[in-house]
Amino acid sequence: MSRRPANSNMVRLIAGELGGRKIRFPDARGLRPTADRTRETLFNWLTSDIEGSHCLDLFAGSGALGFEAVSRGAEHVTMVDAAANVVRQLQQNSQLLDVDNRVSIVSCKAISYLSGYQPSAEERPFDIVFLDPPFADDQLQNVVDRLFSDHLLADRAKIYVERDIRQEMPVLPENCEVKRDKKAGQVAFSLLEYNR
Repeated sequence: MSRRPANSNMVRLIAGELGGRKIRFPDARGLRPTADRTRETLFNWLTSDIEGSHCLDLFAGSGALGFEAVSRGAEHVTMVDAAANVVRQLQQNSQLLDVDNRVSIVSCKAISYLSGYQPSAEERPFDIVFLDPPFADDQLQNVVDRLFSDHLLADRAKIYVERDIRQEMPVLPENCEVKRDKKAGQVAFSLLEYNR
């Protein structure tokens, strides 16, 4: 019987105040953390946007994108995931990294979160959204449709979309444009900008 390496379910945060720290993630269907190089490229794209931002990590999984955002100066990150074991690990990682005051973790499906989102008076729209759904679930278009149909996004919000290279980019509203687009191996990833 082959055994997985002890550190195979770990991701290293790249830069910022938590740079070099490692976080664990459980085995879960469709969970594949964004590769280090892709993450580095993404956060280079977001250099002028990340400080003080409010972020939504809609398919949080390992939490690599959300915790990296916190590490690089995001004011607050809301992480959403439907798998109970994933949510538990995200909570443990948040405590371990001592960022509980800057991270909210929500246990529900992405589309349910978007459908039920009711911003309170003290909440502000999201400046950055990370969309990295399990490739096999084919729910990107539904999520994109819902994301742009409510008042979740700040003007000039940035939306990161990661998808299988064989998947088409979802149809976007006219007031949303692709600012950056790249491919790495079997993954295509893009940065969009929303203008109200």
